[in-house]
Amino acid sequence: MSVLQFGTGRSVIDPPFKMGLAGYFNTRIWEKVHDSLEVRVALFRQGELTALCVQFELITVTPELFAKVREVTERYWADPVILSTATHCHTAPELRRGRGGYDEKYAEFAAGMFEKALLQAQASLAPCQRISCGRGFNFELGFNRRFWMRDGKVVTNPPKCSPDAIRPEGEVDPEIPLLLLENENGKLLLASICNHADTTGGNDISGDWPAHCAHLVEKVLGEKSMCMPLIGASGNINHFDLSDPGEQASFEEALRIGSGYAESIIAALADMPDAGEAVMRAVCVPIHIGSRELFPEELAEAHEILAKYPVEDTANSSKALTAQDFALKTPKVLRYFAENLLKVASEKRQFDFEITLIAIGDVLLAGVPCEPFVEIGLELRKEIFGDRREVLLAIMNNGSGSGYIPNLWNYQRGGYENTPRSNPYSIHFASELKEACRDLKKVLEVNNEK
Repeated sequence: MSVLQFGTGRSVIDPPFKMGLAGYFNTRIWEKVHDSLEVRVALFRQGELTALCVQFELITVTPELFAKVREVTERYWADPVILSTATHCHTAPELRRGRGGYDEKYAEFAAGMFEKALLQAQASLAPCQRISCGRGFNFELGFNRRFWMRDGKVVTNPPKCSPDAIRPEGEVDPEIPLLLLENENGKLLLASICNHADTTGGNDISGDWPAHCAHLVEKVLGEKSMCMPLIGASGNINHFDLSDPGEQASFEEALRIGSGYAESIIAALADMPDAGEAVMRAVCVPIHIGSRELFPEELAEAHEILAKYPVEDTANSSKALTAQDFALKTPKVLRYFAENLLKVASEKRQFDFEITLIAIGDVLLAGVPCEPFVEIGLELRKEIFGDRREVLLAIMNNGSGSGYIPNLWNYQRGGYENTPRSNPYSIHFASELKEACRDLKKVLEVNNEK
C-alpha cells in the first residue's frame, strides 16, 4: 500500500481594500487590522487519492469562492476530494453577494491567497510518520443560546441576567475531538470545537477566538506546525453566559475564549494514542434541499411588521445590529427579518450542497453544509459515525453558506435561527442531512473494502 503523505500551507487574507465586515444585520466598513486573517490548507496524498482540508478565517465559504478553490486545486491534482470550511468569523470581510459592504473582488483575492497556501502544502508533502487522536474537554465556554422564557416562547440571546429566562432549550457539546499527524516537516493538528466565532465585535479585522486558539496551540506543537480549529455543529451555541452581566464582546474576550480552548487542547495532547493504520479514504457527494416551507402565522406577522414600521432604514445603522437586537425586538431588525421572509416566499428554489468524508486511520473528518444545531452534530458523531474512534465535524462545507439547520422541533417556538431570513431551507433539512450521512457512510465502507 502507498504511504500516506501530508503537507500544510497558509496565507494571509486581509482585504487589500476597504469593504464591509460580515456577521451582523447592518453594514460595517472595516477600519483597521487588529490581527490578520489566514487561509490554512492541509493536503493529503495516498496513491492516486488526493484530499484537502481548507479553512478560511471568514464568515463562510460562498459558492463563488468554493468554485474558485476547486478550479485552482484541479490545476494541480486530478479528482481531488475537498473539504472547505470557515471559522465563521464575524470580524472578517463580507463576501456574500447582496450583503452590505460586499465587494466582488475579494473572492478572487482570497482564491489567489489559497493557491499560495496550496503550493506551500504541495512543497511540504512528506510521508506521515505517526497518526494519533484524542479528545479534549471544555465545560465553561460554550452555552446553548436559545432559552425558554416565562411566556412559553423561545428567545435567542435573551438579555443578560433576565429573570424571565427559565432554562436553555437544548444541549451543548463540550468535547473537542483531535487528530494529530506528524512528519519530518512538522505537525498538523485538527480539532473540532462547538462554538460561534463571534466574541470580538466592532469594526476591526480580527480572526476572533479560533485564531488565538490556533496560534497558542502552535507554540506548543513547535516550529512549522499548524493547528486547524474546525468549527463543529454550533448553530445554537455561543459564548454568552446569561448569568454574567458583562458585555462579553471585545478583543480581550476573544483572547479569553481562544486561550481556554487552547488550554483544553494542549492538556489532551499529553496522552494521544495511535489512531490506527495510516490509510486514507475520502468521498464527497451532493445533497439537494428544498426551499423553506412557510407557516401562515409567519407570513401574517411579517406583513404586520412592515405595516407597523414603514419608514425604518434597515441597511445602515451607527451601532452593530445583532441577534440580541432581534431578542429585544428592535424595529430595524424586525423589519429586516420581515422583508427577508417575504423574499424567501417569492423565491422558491432548490439548494445544492455537498457532504465530504475524509477517513484517516480510525478518525473521520466530516464536512457538512451550513450551520447545524448541536443536537444534529451529536447524533452524527455519536450514532451515525459512532464506530469511529473520533469524529471531527466541520460546518459550512464547500460553498454551502452560513444558514442554520435547526431540529424539526425548534420551529414555531421562537428565536431567529429558524426564521426564513436565517434558514431559507426546508424544515426537514436536518433529517435529510442525517439520512444522507448514513448513506455516505456505506459508500465509505465499500471503498474501504477495495
